Amino acid sequence: MTNIPAEDTPAPLSRRAVVAGLGLAAAAACARPANPHNRVARPTTSSTAPPATTTPTGPARFVDHGPAAGSGVALTFHVSGDPSVCGQLFDEAQQLRVPLTLFLVGTWAKDNPAQVKRLITDGHELANHTMTHPTLGRLGPAAVEAEIAGCRDVIRAETGGGGRWFRPSAMEVPTPLVLAAAGAAGYDTVVGYNLDPHDYQDPGAASVVERVRNGVHAGSIVSLHTAHAGTVAAFGEMITAIRNARLRPLTVSQLFDS
Repeated sequence: MTNIPAEDTPAPLSRRAVVAGLGLAAAAACARPANPHNRVARPTTSSTAPPATTTPTGPARFVDHGPAAGSGVALTFHVSGDPSVCGQLFDEAQQLRVPLTLFLVGTWAKDNPAQVKRLITDGHELANHTMTHPTLGRLGPAAVEAEIAGCRDVIRAETGGGGRWFRPSAMEVPTPLVLAAAGAAGYDTVVGYNLDPHDYQDPGAASVVERVRNGVHAGSIVSLHTAHAGTVAAFGEMITAIRNARLRPLTVSQLFDS
């Protein structure tokens, strides 16, 4: 695990912050036992109201889908792995004029600054997916805060801001601890997803396309991964399927703000 410099590590959560997180997040983040991929099962509902954009004063809220009344769909990618494979995906997105929300792993962003600059130039939305991509549910308060703050600071160094959104690693639904830590790091919203084609299992491009085609609808937030050749191969057909369904690929911010 990459060490976070002491000056970038936030203070441990206070007991009051953790208690507040327990109170506000219990309804939205009632965790069930982790599945084989260390992900907590998601609740049946989450808010679709547009998230606030002001600095949070308490725990973050959790959303896993956008409004179903429109035609927007958010394609979100967990960004890590082979930069050459990632670059192929970014080329496809640029050619098809598809805006993405990219949840960066902080160590990957530090190792690939030219790629990060390219993403900014291409107009994609950068977001926080922890510093080292640990199984976040196994960490204590100080380590959780350090993971979130570390990636935030990497994004801030490149963009001047820490990104609007946070998504925890190896966890579908944030725990009260994670919601409190995200709020303390400056995030008012933790973004999940309600369509997971399991592309990280490398089922092949055809399977990824089929799962997206069969599951996508207005308000969907799709979870995908950059460093998988099958995902890159599936990308163009995924976009065709989404557009044929009269849906529009958007960033998460566009999904909530439109």
